[in-house]
Amino acid sequence: MTKIDGITKLQRESLDCLYDKYNRTDFVDPDPLATIYRYDNVRDREIAGLVASCLAYGKALQIVRSLSAVFELMTSPARYLKEATRQSLESDFSDFRHRWTTGEEMAALLWGVKLVVEEFGSLEACFASGVSRDDDTVVRGLSGFSGKLRAPFGNKKTSLLPDPELGSACKRLNLFLRWMVRKDSVDPGGWSCVSPARLVIPLDTHMHRISGSLGFTRRRQADLKTALEVTRAFRVINPEDPVRYDFSLTRLGIRDDLEFEAVLPSLTGRA
Repeated sequence: MTKIDGITKLQRESLDCLYDKYNRTDFVDPDPLATIYRYDNVRDREIAGLVASCLAYGKALQIVRSLSAVFELMTSPARYLKEATRQSLESDFSDFRHRWTTGEEMAALLWGVKLVVEEFGSLEACFASGVSRDDDTVVRGLSGFSGKLRAPFGNKKTSLLPDPELGSACKRLNLFLRWMVRKDSVDPGGWSCVSPARLVIPLDTHMHRISGSLGFTRRRQADLKTALEVTRAFRVINPEDPVRYDFSLTRLGIRDDLEFEAVLPSLTGRA
């Protein structure tokens, strides 16, 4: 059994097999990613994708219901925000609530998006402005991007836009980048400002548990340090696309018809 920096050949083959089997749109539902497929225009998709990722916490069906309520107002998110005022956003979302996210927070998020698009021309251009060729990952660019979008919140804290500089794994923002930077049968893509090789794994408690079982980390906290450690392990397997296996792995345990324990032996190299 060949070892590649601690990763076995069997593990790599098993992950590729898992990708080939489950990285299909058939397995997207009820992932919030499905809600942005309707947007063919990249400028619409990047706004919808940001909103969808920011609200991607809690039960999947509740997330989809909340997003449906948002997107009913935005046939074209780019056009909607171009015509919006701060007051119209607060009015449109006055009755909105997704768990602890209030309508006021949603209005502030969308106002931040509008201001960024007015300044940079697009969310992609804003993100690109904070990325350096010397950066190994998107972390520095993500910090600047999140900071610009947080401007309308002032000194108020918001869980919608975490800051990696404070140690957050920024799971939802990294999920957004996966959707926009990668392009395959699941991730729609649209951004060309950064290589998929720089992406960081969207780490939540579920992916943290999977990564621990795979032997990719022993850290107990699902924070930025752990996310980077896990990403480095995946980069050994696929240097050009370290988050390639994120979607297929996170189907395990999320969907009732897929069980992580059934494929664990081959993924750990102990089959």
